Amino acid sequence: MDTPRNIPFSEELERWLRGHGPKTLLSLDKVFAEKSFAVIFTLLLAFSALPIPTGGLSHAFGIIAALIALQVLIGRRSLWIPERWRSLHINRSMQEKFIPALIRLIRWLEKYSRPRYSYILQSRPVVRFYGLAVFVFALAVGVSPPFSGLDTLPSLGVVLMSLAIVLEDFYLFLVGLVVGVFGVSLMIFIGKAAFELFTRLF
Repeated sequence: MDTPRNIPFSEELERWLRGHGPKTLLSLDKVFAEKSFAVIFTLLLAFSALPIPTGGLSHAFGIIAALIALQVLIGRRSLWIPERWRSLHINRSMQEKFIPALIRLIRWLEKYSRPRYSYILQSRPVVRFYGLAVFVFALAVGVSPPFSGLDTLPSLGVVLMSLAIVLEDFYLFLVGLVVGVFGVSLMIFIGKAAFELFTRLF
């Protein structure tokens, strides 16, 4: 069953956070149903999109998000989670600091976002394009140099696109796509410049 749209997504996420059930990827799939892909991408990539210390986890989350994005790309309607990831638990620190910060961001977006051209976001080609974009952006997060900050924009792009799916706002989806493309382009430009400098020096 889909998340009721008369209840703000931020409130639904807060209810899940405060509930007594396990805080795992599998529980997200059960609670948010066919929008669980977008919710999981939001949680995994917001970790590096928000201005908080990540302790290196952003790279691992980026790789996990990229692998899950392949399921969207091939057209799966429900989430398949490998056995070793099903018990991947959101620790207490993330529950008390990270997710509340994410909820505040979502509430701010909900003030300005509304359903716009939602039928486009529900079309199969766009859903698969979304999977491809998340795969590329998340992979960029996973391979970005540690502590460089280059993972921020690709992560933010995924978060905005995923929230656009949940909030059914095509305009927000386009904003997220532009942010993500710019972030990946910046990584490529800086990487190319660094490589050229290295070859000149050595």
